[in-house]
Amino acid sequence: MPQLKYEQIADHLRARITEGEFGPGDLLPSGRELAEQFGVSRATVIKAMDVLRSDGAVVARQGAGFTVVETPVARPAGRRSSHDRVTEGRPYKRLGTPTTEVPPQRVAEAMQLPDGVGALRRARLVLLDDGDPFTLVVAWFPLEIAHVCPRLGMKGPIAEGTTNYVARCTGRSPAKGVDVHTVRLATKEEAELLKLSQPAAVAVALHTAYDRDGRALVCEEGVTSGDLWELTDGYTMGASS
Repeated sequence: MPQLKYEQIADHLRARITEGEFGPGDLLPSGRELAEQFGVSRATVIKAMDVLRSDGAVVARQGAGFTVVETPVARPAGRRSSHDRVTEGRPYKRLGTPTTEVPPQRVAEAMQLPDGVGALRRARLVLLDDGDPFTLVVAWFPLEIAHVCPRLGMKGPIAEGTTNYVARCTGRSPAKGVDVHTVRLATKEEAELLKLSQPAAVAVALHTAYDRDGRALVCEEGVTSGDLWELTDGYTMGASS
């Protein structure tokens, strides 16, 4: 299915932001410039900017237009109730430099990786509003994806979000998500990063996103203190329930 014009504009700007042409706080081209460049109406450009705002990639500055966000946001691992990263996202900090490692067994099984096969590991610490740790998320990407998405192997954040970045580079988008929730004790490293006194119970969300062919795009393991973890689910109930 061919892209709509506003999607083309959004992807064009995502690429320029991710590749570093526009950095945090930089002003993007005006609506008039983009409308002329793509041969569309200003309304179409505004729709593209709305998409980027939902991605958490840009913010509106009164009287100035749109600028790249100063502080990107990320979501905890687990169920995605919407595509709006701004609503569900929180500030975060990237931990270390991405590395290629053999993932834990439960991650490898979720990703359908043979024994001993490595994956790209990226870690982030999602924060509460006061800056304290909220959840530790370790994301694993198949090497076939990492090879065509070089930014995944770099230390800095990806303002458009890894889901959009991977989809843009590979043409593969999430079609199905599987979440497994468990409870265990925190490891020493997890307790230190989450500022917990051991022994400490943590809730673990293992989230795997698959494309329409059933191939794993990413597997994220989110670890949250038992004092902070909460799951709310809303659903319809019939008379016979």
